[in-house]
Amino acid sequence: MPFKSADPSVVKSITQRVLLNAWLRAVRKPDALPKLSDFHTEGTADERADMMGFDVVGSGEDARFLITQQGARLTTAYGNEHVDPRLRANRYLDDAIGPERYAGVILSYRACLTRKRPTYTVAEVTDADGKDVSYERLLLPFGRGDTVEHIIGAYKAISIEGGFRLQNLMGVTPKSIPIVTVRAVIDRKFVPVDHPASQDSVELI
Repeated sequence: MPFKSADPSVVKSITQRVLLNAWLRAVRKPDALPKLSDFHTEGTADERADMMGFDVVGSGEDARFLITQQGARLTTAYGNEHVDPRLRANRYLDDAIGPERYAGVILSYRACLTRKRPTYTVAEVTDADGKDVSYERLLLPFGRGDTVEHIIGAYKAISIEGGFRLQNLMGVTPKSIPIVTVRAVIDRKFVPVDHPASQDSVELI
C-alpha cells in the first residue's frame, strides 16, 4: 500500500491531532521544516508514555534513528520491559525492536524523512485475548532548511471492543501480524500562522 497525500483530518486520535497542530504552528515557511525548539505542546506525562523521540543519524537509505526518549507504554507494546530503563534510550530503533519488526515499520520513517512532512499509519492487530486493536503511528519531522534532523513519534492503540492487552502487542512474537490499513503523508499545501492562539488548529488547505 503506497503512502497517499492527506490533510490532518486523516488522523483519528485527538491526542495526535493536538500534536499535529502544534507541529503546524511551529512551521514558519510553507516549504521549510519546523525547528524542534519551536515545537510547544502542553503534553502530560500520560501522553508522553505514548511518545518517542529520535535523532536522525546519516541520510538517505543509510539513515538510522537514534532513540532519545521512549514512552513507558511503548516499552510494553514492543515487549521490551526486560531492558534496563537506563538503556532504553541512546540506541538505534532497528536494534531496539529487531530486524523483523523494523522491516515492518521502516517505510513510515523513510517516508517522513524523504517527504519532510508528517506521516500517519494505522495497523490492525489482535491482542493476546483475540481482541481487534488499531495501532496508530504519527511521525513529525523537525530540522533546518530541508534536512530532517529529529523525529517525534506519537503512538496510540485503541479497540472498539474496550479494554485490551498491551503486552507485546507489537513485539516480535505478537498474537497476530499487524495489517496496515492506512498509509498517509500529511503534505497538502498550507499557510503557516505566525502566532495562533493556543487552542487554535492550523489546518492544511
